[in-house]
Amino acid sequence: MSPIPSRLGPLAAQLARERLVFDAHADSLQRALDLGHDLASSGPGQLDLERGQAGGLGALVFVAWVDPKYMQAGTGSASARARELLGAFDELAHGRPDRVLAVRYAGDLDRAREMRVVAGIPGIEGGHALEESLGELERFHKLGVRVLTLVWNNHLSWIRSCQDGADESIPPGLSSFGRSVVESMNALGMVVDLSHAGKRSYMDALEVSSKPVIASHSGCKRLNEHPRNLDDEQLRALSKSGGVVGIAFCTGFLDGDARAAEIEQRQTAAYQNLTGRNDTEKFLHQSQWIERELKPLSAERVVDHIAHAAYVAGIDHVGLGSDYDGIERAPLGLQDANYAVLAELMERRGFLEPEIRKVLGENMERVFRQALPAESGLQ
Repeated sequence: MSPIPSRLGPLAAQLARERLVFDAHADSLQRALDLGHDLASSGPGQLDLERGQAGGLGALVFVAWVDPKYMQAGTGSASARARELLGAFDELAHGRPDRVLAVRYAGDLDRAREMRVVAGIPGIEGGHALEESLGELERFHKLGVRVLTLVWNNHLSWIRSCQDGADESIPPGLSSFGRSVVESMNALGMVVDLSHAGKRSYMDALEVSSKPVIASHSGCKRLNEHPRNLDDEQLRALSKSGGVVGIAFCTGFLDGDARAAEIEQRQTAAYQNLTGRNDTEKFLHQSQWIERELKPLSAERVVDHIAHAAYVAGIDHVGLGSDYDGIERAPLGLQDANYAVLAELMERRGFLEPEIRKVLGENMERVFRQALPAESGLQ
């Protein structure tokens, strides 16, 4: 593997200045809500807008990830947690208009670019936040949500995740309600996200959706046999639908040896004794520990997955979905949201400038423009 560049070449530096990058998935809102971190300014964690913009970030899906534990807290708790996280995004957008513009319509992507701020797109990760209600889906849309990851690692009554589980009460793919969720999202103007979905669920959603979908933060199973990665059949199906896979920066998705080392580290007493005043702070401490203790994984491994996905699905169907602040560590060179490193490494690998532009942002932006409502859309 070639070393991570200490200085960017002319093309990578140019793309960083243009802020071309469209990152389809980041979990940073938990830090804002639970720890009071200012996501507009450089600080702890893996991503903030100051570092992101310096690294070429132009658009970002701010995900409200809802821990499944909220489902056990009673009806309405999962939905309430999502609203609190979305409230943290609203505070950021209202408080720092010099850094971020909340995207409701496709035209907002253009306005953000003209203003030289990040196009911030609110999303929800985990369909359990809907509380099995299409009405709740519509209410989230009115709050500005434009992306829904249909399922997380927990199976739901209407969709099976990619994780193992023999519960016969869970459908093998999408139930009739699950199909209604996808259809309603198409009608409302929300992007359907299939990362975390089981293969049958994934294929069912592609069949139902009338618009291109995304797998916002996944990798290639051919390169690493991880349940969260997509096999070649899934990549080809996504391509035929016009969709885009966002290659994640999660080292465990990218590389089998890295995943094994992380699993081993999590079993140590030192790791297990880490704590914090809440789950988000505990995760931050765990992330810092893993980052410090393990041998770094080269960002070249991200390019490996980009190259394979491009070979199987086509260059028009590959993008980025970092999963920043939802992963314990990122590859070397990408720890501080320096996305332009990927442009440099892709150019070295032989990708042409138009191809690099597509992967860094244009492909994902195309899908969002096709899905988001027009200015006069439903609100």
